[in-house]
Amino acid sequence: MHQHVEWDDPGSASVAAFFKNDPDHTPPYPGAILSARYQGRIVRVKVEAYREEDAVSIGSVAAILDQHGHRFKSQHKLTVGDMVRLPDDKRAMERWEEDEEKE
Repeated sequence: MHQHVEWDDPGSASVAAFFKNDPDHTPPYPGAILSARYQGRIVRVKVEAYREEDAVSIGSVAAILDQHGHRFKSQHKLTVGDMVRLPDDKRAMERWEEDEEKE
């Protein structure tokens, strides 16, 4: 059973938007680690399966972090180890606080 997650919109960190014109970009594969945003935190998901027809990765939450890299065991109803569905349009590139300060 998958945990239902209302992922944050990735905004300018959208993986889908970044790779939309890259014909060589491959879909996620089992073992890949993806990132998404959930209630202001960065969530890393370890892919177990990818449903190309839905453009959705299915996997377990491998880590929950804040923008400083501090790890958490849970964030609201989401816990490390939970099985989740992560749509491609919700995947996000990670940005750390020091990255934002340099711009």
